[in-house]
Amino acid sequence: MFSDPLLPGGTLGVLGGGQLGRMLAAEAKRMGYRVHVFSPSGGGPAAQLSSAETVADYEDEAALGAFAEAVDRVTVEFENIPAAALEFLEKQLPVHPGPNVLHITQHRAREKTFLREHGFPVAPFRLIENVSELGAALTALGSPAILKTAGFGYDGKGQARVSSQAEAEAAFAELGGQACVLEALIAFDREVSVVAARSQAGEAVCYSPTENHHENHILSLSSVPAELSPGLKQDARQITLEVMEALEVVGVMCAEFFVTPSGLILNELAPRPHNSGHLTLEACEVSQFEQQLRAVCGLPLGETGYRRPAAMLNLLGDLWQNGEPNWAAALSVPGVRLHLYGKTGPRPGRKMGHLSALGESAAAARSRVLQARAALAAS
Repeated sequence: MFSDPLLPGGTLGVLGGGQLGRMLAAEAKRMGYRVHVFSPSGGGPAAQLSSAETVADYEDEAALGAFAEAVDRVTVEFENIPAAALEFLEKQLPVHPGPNVLHITQHRAREKTFLREHGFPVAPFRLIENVSELGAALTALGSPAILKTAGFGYDGKGQARVSSQAEAEAAFAELGGQACVLEALIAFDREVSVVAARSQAGEAVCYSPTENHHENHILSLSSVPAELSPGLKQDARQITLEVMEALEVVGVMCAEFFVTPSGLILNELAPRPHNSGHLTLEACEVSQFEQQLRAVCGLPLGETGYRRPAAMLNLLGDLWQNGEPNWAAALSVPGVRLHLYGKTGPRPGRKMGHLSALGESAAAARSRVLQARAALAAS
């Protein structure tokens, strides 16, 4: 049964208090919604732009119950929230995406098993529950391979490249001896991602694939259009929409792909707005955050076309190691826009904000944000 649309003036509950929630809150406020954030840590990026905040553990049922009374609908800003919290809330009001989506996507083994069982292209993998299983898995998959924790990993955390059983055993111990996934190493040409949105009625829209570049396993630079053939672009969109339908996602989801000589390989799913989709704020008629709001609230989904080629570059805490970055110098680059997330305590690898720019081509847009980042360190 479909729930009635939540119209402007209503209150959207958001589980999670980071920068994705902040950008969602900004779009929601523009459209006349109130936003109530639930997070274990108070005063985060999302709370700074929200109407109300609950500070409590995600497993605190008394706090969750009071939160449910104060909001009209619930969504998430990242996937590593206990699915039990969504199950509790779902008994009282609409929750999108649903708990089963988070249960699958927050755990690599469950996610990859789901994708493989539904016929989607994934790298060969083995579930590793104890160290004795590593040898046979390495023999089956070949080396080098990638050992990843099964649950709650992101930005390259919780994974290691291994080339021998000795290295695999050492990495398994370093990862805490917890359940892991051993994945065959994929030779790929580039990495791309696709952001899409799906409504409760099954309506779906899809953005054009974004080309991504990583540094130290953290997304550094994204741009559109991606250098892909028309056929591969269509394949990426189609696979993303089919995965969303199979998972019954309501809201926004991003699918990350490896582009190989033989086609696309799904790497990871994120059932929420994605770092690579930040450039939709300037480049598109309707951003990924407004799409999430529309999908969750039961409003018609928006257009996904890009006005012009665009690029987005992450600003990590490393930029602050010699003091405050030179914002004026960066903003002297024509067309560059600055987004800071309101975080305190910059540290290496922490995402503090991003730069974006439009251009005559993806290369021109990339050149602008790279020039602006270089200027940040200018004296």
